[in-house]
Formats: sequence, structure tokens, C-alpha cells
Amino acid sequence: MKKEERQELILNMLERDGQVTVNEIMHSLSVSDMTIRRDLNELALRGQLIRTHGGARPAAALESGYERSHMEKKSLHKAEKKIIAQTAAAMIHDGETVFLGPGTTLEQLAVCLRERNIRVVTNSLPVFEILKGSSSADLILTGGEYRENTGAFIGTVAVRAIENMRFAKAFISVNGIAGGAVYTYSEEEGYIQKQALNNAAEKILLADSSKFNAYDFYEFYPLADFDHIITDSGLEGEVLTELKETADVRIAGDDR
Repeated sequence: MKKEERQELILNMLERDGQVTVNEIMHSLSVSDMTIRRDLNELALRGQLIRTHGGARPAAALESGYERSHMEKKSLHKAEKKIIAQTAAAMIHDGETVFLGPGTTLEQLAVCLRERNIRVVTNSLPVFEILKGSSSADLILTGGEYRENTGAFIGTVAVRAIENMRFAKAFISVNGIAGGAVYTYSEEEGYIQKQALNNAAEKILLADSSKFNAYDFYEFYPLADFDHIITDSGLEGEVLTELKETADVRIAGDDR
């Protein structure tokens, strides 16, 4: 069977079943594990599917321009986000000024920082709400135009609030990582995160494994410009190997 035919059958299986595993494809097409993983990686790099641990899921949600609500995002990959946040928190030292962008993974990081002696700057209302009762953390909320879907402040006011600030570390999360860049749904959210990253001594990306080989509307930062990338053990194979050539990759809860 030719590669093009095989990949077309894989996409048909995804359309029919909603998700597929490597083992299911091997059984259906009678080809090797290595061949299937190579096919899935190629299709993911073309934005035709999203790689998951041991398989794939459709990329339709991103391609259709649909943005999940904040509540939907909170329900996804909870365990992975929590352990990624714990790994990120361990990188922060007392007395540092850090930027936390919007996103449910960053909210988990905020939970870890409630008792820390640090300064936190954020354009995320949920992050602010988590930290506002802290007796030890200094907290700055940018203000600006409010995006209800993500709880983020955007626009000129938010940008001006951080353009003259400098951070020891900037932590951001994204909707997709593909083609050597990171993506989000909102151009204005992406622009503010870009500004914060440019003003940080260390640039740190927090992303669970479902975000890799996935696109969204707006590309806002090169993957190679991050100092550290923290993800979970669901990232594997060629994707992980290539990523390690780009930056310092930390697998939360793993010694790899």
C-alpha cells in the first residue's frame, strides 16, 4: 500500500471514530508500529490531525476557528496541567518578578505560588483571583479590555502596562505548537504574551502534550526562542526528539 493511500485511510478512520490509536491502525492496515507513527507525525505536521499519547485525534476544532471556553479548557488534561505547574513553580526563586499569562495551566501554577515571596505580573483575571489573598506575593494586574472567553486583559492599556517592565521569568501557555512556532486563538492575547516574553530574562513555555503538532489562528512566537519547555510524559517519539534539539525540555514527573 502506498503512503498516500495509507494516510488517507488513517484520516478516514479519524473522521469515522473521532480518535484512533497506533494499535488500531496497525491491526486495520497490517503495517508496522514505526510506519504508523511516521505517518501520524507527517499528518500532524501538515495540520491534518493532532498527535496524542499512543494515537491521534482530529484537528477539526482548530481548523474550524472554534475557541473552547474557559470552563471547557479547565476540564481537559487536569492531571497533566497540575504536574507541569508544579515543575514550573520549582524554577521560581524567592524575590523574583515573574509574568504569568492567561490559560488554565498558568492558573494551576498560580495555585502553587500562593505562599511564595515573589512579585507576579499578569493579564489574567483568574490568575489574579487565585493570588489576590496571598500574604506574601506582590501582585500586579495589567487591566485593559477584558476577554470573557479566556479571562484575559488585552489591548493598548494592557500592552502599555508591561512594555516598560522586566521579568526574571515569563511563563506562557498556548493553544498549539507546530512548524517551529506557537499559536493562540486571539491575535491581541498573542501580542501581549510576545511583549512579556521579549521583556523576560528566561522564557518558559508550559504545554501539555495535546498541544504539540496542533495549529490555531495566530502564530506569535518562535519555538526556538524559548529557554525552557515544560510538558508531560505523553510527548514521545520523533516529536520529543526534535523538541529537545530546540530548547531545554523538561518532562514533568519524569527524569527524561
